[in-house]
Amino acid sequence: MIKRHKTAKQLFSYPLYWAECYGVSPFLPTTREEMDALGWDSCDVIIVTGDAYVDHPSFGMAVLGRLLEAQGYRVGIIDQPDWRNTDDFMRLGRPNLYFGVTAGNMDSMINRYTADLKVRNDDAYTPYGAGGKRPDRAVIVYSQRCKEAFQDVPVMIGGIEASLRRIAQYDYWSNEVRRSVLIDSTADILLYGNAERAIIDVTHEIAMGKTMNELTSIRGTTIVRDTPPGGFTEIDSTRVDWPGKVDQIYSPYEYIPEGKCQTKEEESDVMPIRVIPAPLRRGQKLDPEKTYIRLPSFEKVSKDPVLYAHTSRILHLESNPHNARALIQKHGKKEIWVNPPPIPLETPEMDGVFDFPYARVPHPKYKKARIPAYDMIKTSINIMRGCFGGCTFCSITEHEGRVIQSRSHESILNEIEDIKAKVPGFTGHISDLGGPTSNMYTLNCNDDEVQASCRKLSCVYPTICSNLNTDHSPTTDLYRKTRAVEGIHTVSIASGLRYDLAVEDPEYVRELVTHHVGGLLKIAPEHSETDTLSKMMKPGMGTYDRFKRMFDKYSKEAGKKQHLIPYFIAAHPGSSDTDMMNLALWLKTNDFKPDQVQTFYPSPMSLATAMYHSGKNPLKPVTYKSENVYTPKDAKQRTVQKGFLRYHDANNWKDLRNTLIHMGRADLIGNGANKLVPSADKDIQTPRRPKNAKPGQTTGASHMSNRPTMAKNAANEKARAKRNNNTTAATGKASGTPTKGNTTKRRKPKIKSR
Repeated sequence: MIKRHKTAKQLFSYPLYWAECYGVSPFLPTTREEMDALGWDSCDVIIVTGDAYVDHPSFGMAVLGRLLEAQGYRVGIIDQPDWRNTDDFMRLGRPNLYFGVTAGNMDSMINRYTADLKVRNDDAYTPYGAGGKRPDRAVIVYSQRCKEAFQDVPVMIGGIEASLRRIAQYDYWSNEVRRSVLIDSTADILLYGNAERAIIDVTHEIAMGKTMNELTSIRGTTIVRDTPPGGFTEIDSTRVDWPGKVDQIYSPYEYIPEGKCQTKEEESDVMPIRVIPAPLRRGQKLDPEKTYIRLPSFEKVSKDPVLYAHTSRILHLESNPHNARALIQKHGKKEIWVNPPPIPLETPEMDGVFDFPYARVPHPKYKKARIPAYDMIKTSINIMRGCFGGCTFCSITEHEGRVIQSRSHESILNEIEDIKAKVPGFTGHISDLGGPTSNMYTLNCNDDEVQASCRKLSCVYPTICSNLNTDHSPTTDLYRKTRAVEGIHTVSIASGLRYDLAVEDPEYVRELVTHHVGGLLKIAPEHSETDTLSKMMKPGMGTYDRFKRMFDKYSKEAGKKQHLIPYFIAAHPGSSDTDMMNLALWLKTNDFKPDQVQTFYPSPMSLATAMYHSGKNPLKPVTYKSENVYTPKDAKQRTVQKGFLRYHDANNWKDLRNTLIHMGRADLIGNGANKLVPSADKDIQTPRRPKNAKPGQTTGASHMSNRPTMAKNAANEKARAKRNNNTTAATGKASGTPTKGNTTKRRKPKIKSR
């Protein structure tokens, strides 16, 4: 029997590269002077990043840089280079092996633009929070500059921006489907997901003399090919509506090059390819290691939104590292080949990655410059990776995978000691113990073989899978251990909480509410209406109500006055104006007046983005006649839906009244508990200004910055009274009595009758 649950070579079992003799650097060098101080004549690998360099395990460039350093390689960092020329890309010289390019911890487009396509003025990953320090589509720009600087040096791209663009993807900012970023960037290889295994494999192979073109089968990588590899079975999934009778398709690749014989000794690339139409694959036992799925080409999905939704569905179904098959997508005359996802790290490997000698502070060259992203996480601890929630609007699953990877208690407690020793001004407050989801720590499938065959998009939707371990006791024990560490007075939980999982373990909820909530706990129901929630793959409000009862009960028992702060999304695919109206009524009934609200942001590769672009539902098989999904796309529609979330804001009342009248729900306009927005007479009235002010007339109307206001008038009266009091004290006369030097007659105000 073949064991389907796959394993991988231990992360730290590779032979060390010869340069390990240089040891560990206090910071990875960012200048030639720093390299000289370390005794280096060159770098083996240079990482180019759109973020400021912070040597902390929450920053990708630090994690992969320290990982390669632990393997014996000399790694340099080029952080936030000036992309307008190649000078910054040459400042560390020519790398011996390759450039590694990443946009940073965030997608550069999401970092730069809001959901309403407005330019952000700040960047949390830059000193002083300054905006404009990285280009749009940073992976493409940085990669091209590396190629211009050193034409013969291979370029590897990775990070979340590259990961979510490994195949053709809908681009919200240009409102079109773009090619794989591997094509546009001219890079040699793309690493997707958590890249520790892939980057070690690639780096060791390159160090042994192989070229990037020879690295065709490393998990977690995407490459460009001229033709598919030989000896594989192709599942043709380029169509959605097949005719009733489907015959076997003759493979155009089934040929033997001239001068070659088909023998067992021959190279695999000259073996024939077997093509199976998607409808005929059922019932056939195919070796997943020798099977790939042909996706509709870039040219097809860029013109046909239905095929785009179909492609998105296939990509997500092929995300389990234990059963995923390779994917191939034609881009013109080239083929994008996506190898199966990387095998998740085991606990000892996770511990090793987080136990590197991080400085835990920004590089000294920034001096005292504040980097907002660092301030947010400098005392937080990442305890796990991955998310099996499957929320369609979120791209974490597409990047980190559904299998939870957890650290040991010992490693986490060691990191607390590291924070105490290295973080300047540490006060004893751990700001977070979390990850993508705070309470998925150690939760995974109970059966390895079941997990190896599973293709579900979520382990908790529509209900929690019976094979999922929901025991939170390891998390509860961890919380207790961290609170007991000497010098720690507060441990907060700031990462997102999956409350449908939490209610399965009341003891965990009690521990969380009693010790780790500082008055407010943020959770994300996202919506109240079933139809919209089904497009999000989120639980119904019944689960929220159940959690709230627990939260209130344990808060009362702890003698604390605490509140839940729910988050909601407007304008999500499937969300109609009626759904948003009902959500607004729910908010008002429960006395919630949200301040910060979200509008759906179509990020690359998410299932909800496929709904947004195609109008189809990729959670089910997609055809031209399958379920259509309504999505508010017009700016006014999105504004109105966002306005429903802030029904209490007078700036939204006019649009909401018009929408309610159009919906036939004018009964919700007026004053009273059962009304949503007040009538027009309650709107804020702008005071009338006189058209022509007479000379000397005080109008209060001015376009000057010092125009009169009620506050200024009150201050002037107070100052005048003080002066009069001082005059009285000096002369002994009443303030209204003329004195020497003050002979101006006071005019009596004219009173006009009305």
